[in-house]
Amino acid sequence: MKKLLPLVAASSLFWVGLVDAHGPTREKYSESIEISASPEAVWALVGDFSHPEKWMDVVESTTAEGGNEKGATRELKFKGGAGALKEELKNYDAEKKMIQYKVVDPTDPAVLPVNNYSAKITVEASGSGSKVEWDTAFYRWFLNNNPPEGQNEAAAKAAVEKVVKGGLASLKSVAEKK
Repeated sequence: MKKLLPLVAASSLFWVGLVDAHGPTREKYSESIEISASPEAVWALVGDFSHPEKWMDVVESTTAEGGNEKGATRELKFKGGAGALKEELKNYDAEKKMIQYKVVDPTDPAVLPVNNYSAKITVEASGSGSKVEWDTAFYRWFLNNNPPEGQNEAAAKAAVEKVVKGGLASLKSVAEKK
């Protein structure tokens, strides 16, 4: 038994080391907002994949191809020279007022420090107005172990939260002015 104890201890440390040496975990973030505008008016903004600059105040311009068809693409250029993102439309359902997209080919963690970012935005009736829900899923930018500052889970979560909350606040402001 005494001869087995060191072997058991060594194997335990080996397994603990493996458990601790994992890469990133898929993160999720969701936010919703109530808007004093009809679902149709809100959907007219959100459902136009080619023109998020109409409701996202951080987007300066958009170059898009494919309209609202699955596989359509857009490149968002951010105000103040803050960079650009390329996105692809994965699912679009005007009847359900639902749009799903993902970021493709992320190239700069300074723009959005995430990998494999996907999102779904839905609009539904709520009282005399609308409720918009924005659900996201993503990994941190740095996919290996020991990410540098600014490319870790905390940076990814903070950036996604800022985009979603800011986008929803901007959408509310624009939709309620119409």
